[in-house]
Amino acid sequence: MPKVTLSRLDNKFHFVGTNSAGNSLHLDTSPDEGGSGQGVGPMQAVAMALGGCSGIDIVIVLDKQRQDLQKFDTTITYERSQNETPALFNTLHVHYEFEGNLDEDKVRRAVDLSINKYCSVAKIIEKTAPITVSWSINGQHYSL
Repeated sequence: MPKVTLSRLDNKFHFVGTNSAGNSLHLDTSPDEGGSGQGVGPMQAVAMALGGCSGIDIVIVLDKQRQDLQKFDTTITYERSQNETPALFNTLHVHYEFEGNLDEDKVRRAVDLSINKYCSVAKIIEKTAPITVSWSINGQHYSL
């Protein structure tokens, strides 16, 4: 059974999470939230997990489609509830930037399959917040 562990590293909110392979991620809050700012915030980590999960799916699909992907970056913007506990996501927007010799229809299919079918993180998040998606291919913009 997969597992992760977290160890507190200071007398504030700095933790290091480690998976069973020994890979780690530092979690913390900003100084204005009482932390030391030495790691990613937990909700930022969730947003990053969305980008990583969907990104892996997209790369797999594009590879199967024999697309020439040269560069692939993702930016996720989001809004969270204000003055509420817990402060859940209200909205998230994922923007993918692709470069290479790519067929627009195949990229659209890869993005759609990831967000709407394969990405487990997207399926968890969409239960509480809408996820919108856009992308660019060599600077030309598209959206679902």
